[in-house]
Amino acid sequence: MTAQAKIGIIGGSGLYKMDALTDIEEVSIETPFGPPSDALIVGTLAGARVAFLARHGRNHTLMPSELPFRANIYAMKTLGVEYLISASAVGSLQAAAKPLDMVVPDQFIDRTKNRVSTFFGEGIVGHIAFGDPICGNLAAVLADAVDSLALPEVTLHRGGTYVCMEGPAFSTRAESNLYRSWGATIIGMTNLPEAKLAREAEIAYATLALVTDYDCWHPDHDSVTVEMVIGNLMKNATNAQRVIQTVVERLHANPPASEAHSALKYAVITPLDKAPAATLEKLRLLLGKYL
Repeated sequence: MTAQAKIGIIGGSGLYKMDALTDIEEVSIETPFGPPSDALIVGTLAGARVAFLARHGRNHTLMPSELPFRANIYAMKTLGVEYLISASAVGSLQAAAKPLDMVVPDQFIDRTKNRVSTFFGEGIVGHIAFGDPICGNLAAVLADAVDSLALPEVTLHRGGTYVCMEGPAFSTRAESNLYRSWGATIIGMTNLPEAKLAREAEIAYATLALVTDYDCWHPDHDSVTVEMVIGNLMKNATNAQRVIQTVVERLHANPPASEAHSALKYAVITPLDKAPAATLEKLRLLLGKYL
């Protein structure tokens, strides 16, 4: 494996490539957890080598429940990624977060039921600290980058709670109003398993949430058309690429410290000299420095 990248980017709905990437190398990685969503694209962006992955595949062929989350994060770790930026289309649960706005959430609520969200098991037990599921320092770089660009039509929301639902159907109105009563800000279907696995892989993780529409709680929801949502997706993708390029430039110049980079130091309960050899080999990429 010759390709290496310290910064990873996962693109969600509407963001299937990074137009500004140069010196591109397409890398297919087999992991102990199967293949990732697609080949990873390693290239140069703002002077740094980065790895890009289309979360749903470059032709959007994978539903949220079908995503190989473990393989995706493991593949990023294989390339040496230490900072992971996740761009995701979301619905808004609050009137203040309007379509085309950007949210950099700092909390999650898990409403999934069919996801495997840990690398552990099969004889090795680990429990990561996850009270603060987003790397605060990386989120600050991300939010500051949005602010610095002063994008037209975009308001930045620093902090907020992302409800991660199973899908693929969207919420009922009762569910949407329940999440609003909890104080949640946005809703999506993908980011929480990524955040958990990135923490286990000791990768700093932050979300750039791109609002496409109000969820079904909003009285004007029925006037939202597919064309409007697709139009917002395209605008969001263009804006996201500008933000990500600025983030990469800043990370390359001044990579922040992250508690995520030592997340496993006290997390593994199983004595590793007692762990099954096959499981230890499968997780050697994650646990190697603690062996």
